[in-house]
Amino acid sequence: MIKSELINRLAERNQHLTQRDIERIVGTIFDEIANALSRGDRVELRGFGAFSVKRRPARTGRNPRTGAAVDVQEKFVPFFKTGKELRQKLNLSGDQTAESDE
Repeated sequence: MIKSELINRLAERNQHLTQRDIERIVGTIFDEIANALSRGDRVELRGFGAFSVKRRPARTGRNPRTGAAVDVQEKFVPFFKTGKELRQKLNLSGDQTAESDE
């Protein structure tokens, strides 16, 4: 699902809100998650999961084309860990589709 599909689905389920309001709400939530991660904070959405930032230390890598050694700088990457309820929901739906395929 992409952002526009999320907005459209929310609009269908919340007809009392305008499309513009829903776009603003979704944008604000995503912006706040990004801002928190850029500050090094962790964002936890109970039942869904937690966003955090992981540090990848500097290392020596290889250029795949030439095989030459390349210094790769330290970097920080976003990381998402699913929550228990989401994992259970995903595994439950996987079990149901396996049964319906038989």
